[in-house]
Amino acid sequence: MASTGNAVWSSRFAFIMASVGFAVGLGNIWRFPYVTGENGGSAFVLIYLLCAVAIGIPCLMAELLVGRRGGGSPPTSMEVVARESGQSRHWRGVGGLGVLTAYTIAITYAVVVGWVLWYLARALLTGFADFDAAAAEATFSGLLADNQSMVLWTLVGNILVGTIIYAGVTAGIERAVTIMMPLMLSLLVGLSVYNYFAGGFIETLEWLFTPDFSKVSGATFLAAVGQAFFSIGVGMGGMMTYGAYLPNDFSIARGAGTIVLADTLIALLAGFVVFPAVFHFGLDMTSGPGLIFQTLPVAFSQMPGGSVFAVLFFVMLGVAGVTSMVGLLESVTSWTKERLQISRQRSTVLVVGSVTSLSVISVLSYNIWEDYRLLGMNFNELTEALYDKLFLPMAGLLVALFTGWFMHSDHSAAELQDDARWYGLWRGLTRFVVVPAVAVILITGLL
Repeated sequence: MASTGNAVWSSRFAFIMASVGFAVGLGNIWRFPYVTGENGGSAFVLIYLLCAVAIGIPCLMAELLVGRRGGGSPPTSMEVVARESGQSRHWRGVGGLGVLTAYTIAITYAVVVGWVLWYLARALLTGFADFDAAAAEATFSGLLADNQSMVLWTLVGNILVGTIIYAGVTAGIERAVTIMMPLMLSLLVGLSVYNYFAGGFIETLEWLFTPDFSKVSGATFLAAVGQAFFSIGVGMGGMMTYGAYLPNDFSIARGAGTIVLADTLIALLAGFVVFPAVFHFGLDMTSGPGLIFQTLPVAFSQMPGGSVFAVLFFVMLGVAGVTSMVGLLESVTSWTKERLQISRQRSTVLVVGSVTSLSVISVLSYNIWEDYRLLGMNFNELTEALYDKLFLPMAGLLVALFTGWFMHSDHSAAELQDDARWYGLWRGLTRFVVVPAVAVILITGLL
């Protein structure tokens, strides 16, 4: 049913690369290995894989099949499929929530991508020679206080993202991801091999793959469900938009399985890039985003070949950030183009321009506006709380609820006809596993 007016992916490979690029963000690179170690190593990985298969894959399939059948931006696709199933056109609001979620995330995420590019420039120009913990902390604090640099590098990142989206699905997104994602994967493998010889590799292996079932509790399952749901990139409209560009002969089940598997492998591989240095140099692995910007530069200054490692590391991070931003803003661009009846090019300029403008508020909230608070949170904290605790799980829950309980079963079966043997399993999981599990994420997040 995909609309003939839409662009179509030229190959399965291009679609998988774009989708994996969207799913693998900066959070994957440091967060997944850390959460894994904290929750029992390979015991958590097994639970995560179970959640990724039982929750992540059905959610992803739901978004892709609605996108392909509706053939438009997320709100349009939801409305088309709802009307076809005899349901209210107001279901389009679920697609609208996905677009709003993507836009909200992009405002603050663009600034973090800017930090990565600033550190890449630093790695290229001066490196991190003679860096110690105090110098690393002073450098990062200095960046957070330097509004001019943050705005400049946020703008550079957004121009890169805008250029890719502006050129269109085939000439822009496909061309970019089919170069950038294999580059990112080869950098991850190369840096992991380097770490095998540089030290800390065995400790990382034990951290990630020694099962410690004593650490497994109800919280572990909740962490696994949350990680599976957020890591795969559902609830943001991006996968629904990418689904609208899928040809009818593409197997959605196989595509979703491949994306989830690749996303998980890249997250684990990232562990072998980030954590050997953490163990080898006795760094603090619980420092979140600061791990990348404060603790790792100290390791780069001490390791042999650290200057080259630093450049390659921040190139790899830059690719992860840019491809995620492309997925976030493609859904917003698609909706704006439809809504305002304008060209893709004008829509891209409008969307990327407005995100850049609002990113300035995010930049200022790291310093001079940090104390301006609403509900006890500054702009960045409030934005993150909104999408993390409310928008994302609510959008995911409503898409699962719609496809599992309200969409006509003949229509969802038709989209998954290549995978008839999996259809019953997908429908059962969506109705009786995904809906309750994501509802639990939403309620616990709000509580």
